[in-house]
Amino acid sequence: MTTEHPEVQRLLDEAVSKRGLPGIVSEIRDEHGRWFGAAGVSDTATGCGRDPQEQFRIGSATKAFTATVVLQLVGEGKLSLDDAVDTWLPGLITSDGGSAITVRQLLNHTSGLFTHTDDDQVRAGTGWRPEQLVRLAMTHPPYFAPGAGFRYSNTNYVIAGMLIERLTENSLAQEVSRRISEPLGLAATYPAGTETVIDGPHPRHYTTLFNPAPDAEVYDITDADQTWSGASGDMVSTTGDLQVFLHALLTGQLLPPDQHRELWTTVSTDGAEWVANTRYGLGVFEQELPGGPTVYGLAGATMGSWTWAMGSRDGERIVVTHTNGDWNDPMAVFLAVIKAALP
Repeated sequence: MTTEHPEVQRLLDEAVSKRGLPGIVSEIRDEHGRWFGAAGVSDTATGCGRDPQEQFRIGSATKAFTATVVLQLVGEGKLSLDDAVDTWLPGLITSDGGSAITVRQLLNHTSGLFTHTDDDQVRAGTGWRPEQLVRLAMTHPPYFAPGAGFRYSNTNYVIAGMLIERLTENSLAQEVSRRISEPLGLAATYPAGTETVIDGPHPRHYTTLFNPAPDAEVYDITDADQTWSGASGDMVSTTGDLQVFLHALLTGQLLPPDQHRELWTTVSTDGAEWVANTRYGLGVFEQELPGGPTVYGLAGATMGSWTWAMGSRDGERIVVTHTNGDWNDPMAVFLAVIKAALP
């Protein structure tokens, strides 16, 4: 029998009534079953409410899919995490010390590579190819020598996507579908690629374009080019599909034991410009909640769409939360929801 979650529902309601977010949903699965809660709307023009079947852009939660495919290839003996990227993509990384960067350092963000998404040219353009994004990153100096620290860089995962395509001679979308979506039955999950329109029913995605002003103009950015993010953040999914995927990652369904252990082997993010109280694995991370437990999962924050999927280490309790607005600190809401859902 499913247990109600009145505290989580209160937090969702307040995210809309007090923080002004357009809509927010949360799906919890635990020993009592499945619970879905919602507040606000999918579309501010029509007033249509949020729905469990809605697809949305998951931003950097994409990295967990990309890392999983790389780790499957490692398990198949196609490459090693300690291989230099230059072995497989010679001459691609031209920054100082770049030829020494390993596959592992891409996946745990210790490569030191500049993130191309911090270059102003990126979101002003459309139709980006992965190699163009990498070349753009190479026009900036690295943050530090390979392995000398942690710095979140979307360029790492664009390169990881190129590596997958080089080794398999298939598109990243084909490999994600064949290796993850089809086996797990994730019918609503896919990389967007060059498509600008989400396939199925979905909420509108609203953004203030990072303007913190209380009266900032809100823009509908739902139908947008995602080629600037590629293998680092272009995927679409649902709360239900992310539940299934995260459960599979936590319980080792998708990887051999050695690679499953590597997935959750973490490095410190202290001192980096990233989420506080976290340690980063390979496309996934662990997060120590203030006054609460440590939780494990994946997350993404792209314009107009923020997603947080976290669970207990054994995968027995998982909560996935999504909002279709990106202002007034959605992360504070997510953390409160996680703490209430995963005591």
